[in-house]
Amino acid sequence: MPLFDLPLAQLRQYTPAVAEPADFDTFWQSTLDAATQSPVLLDLRPEPTDLRLVDSWDVTFAGFGGDPVRAWYNRPAGVDEALPVIVEYVGYGRGRGLPHERLTWPVAGYAHLLMDARGQSGQYGAGDTPDPHGAAPGGPSPVTRGIMTPEGYYYRRLITDAVRAVQAARALPGVDPRRVVAAGNSQGGGLSLAVAGLVSDLAAVLTTAPFLCHPQRALEITEVGVYGEIVNYLAVNRDAEPAVRRTLSYVDGVSFARRANAPVHFGIGLRDMVCPPSTGFAAYNHYGATVGGPPPERTMHVYPFNGHEHGDATQVRRQLRWLADVLGEETTDRSDGPKLSRALISPA
Repeated sequence: MPLFDLPLAQLRQYTPAVAEPADFDTFWQSTLDAATQSPVLLDLRPEPTDLRLVDSWDVTFAGFGGDPVRAWYNRPAGVDEALPVIVEYVGYGRGRGLPHERLTWPVAGYAHLLMDARGQSGQYGAGDTPDPHGAAPGGPSPVTRGIMTPEGYYYRRLITDAVRAVQAARALPGVDPRRVVAAGNSQGGGLSLAVAGLVSDLAAVLTTAPFLCHPQRALEITEVGVYGEIVNYLAVNRDAEPAVRRTLSYVDGVSFARRANAPVHFGIGLRDMVCPPSTGFAAYNHYGATVGGPPPERTMHVYPFNGHEHGDATQVRRQLRWLADVLGEETTDRSDGPKLSRALISPA
């Protein structure tokens, strides 16, 4: 698909005024305060797998309203030390899947908690967490569920789950609670930004092609993917636009990004019509704006010829190297290591 958004030079300077509710902070503080009334870690049990190098546990923690939320906890087998933990959030329509599906982080030497997305499994991957709060006015899909009010909106629940996942990760055995990283792509990238704005002591944030950033603009320039579900809802519910826009202002990733203080690593494809690049750049350029003192470290990788897939494996490699540097982890340079002899690699 062709370039459709602002030129890159303008994107790098794009800091739009974003409508932010006056009670944004009190809304989220009261929401999270209510969630903390329940003990966070509900169940932890070893998960048998055929993996020799990774140990897995099935985790259940209390999310929004005390609802049980499922997650996989993986870590390198045979490692007893307390490790940094990557709390990862999945993309739209995905669930946590099976414990062996996402192994990059534990193979790289990190603990890894992969949160299920309540009520979303079946489109791209399986999940095990229902969403029992479906009565608020809105549409049938997760992104429109309860969208007529901030209090009943689906993403109020999912963002609360995401914050509680960080709290659950800190309670897990073998985790260094001072080194928690929020990570995700697309919907997961939006959740990692929300967590960055609501949790003040993260070690780092990894976000690519983040969803729910500057949604007011996204609705004007794209109807692809998840934003298309909101467009379709408004095409039928023609008088709902003011209420929908008000609700979206409470979950805007730009507002969360303004409150974040952890080092952050972004990745954006300039041909992304699912999460338009200007919406992600808005979050990047506003990141840490309300934080006193020196601004947090920000890194952006741009992929001019990619869409919603952004940098894919190249981006993950960049994340690994950046995160090792930020956390002060040792990395191994294998360029001078032992080489296979030609006898071993020559054809028979």
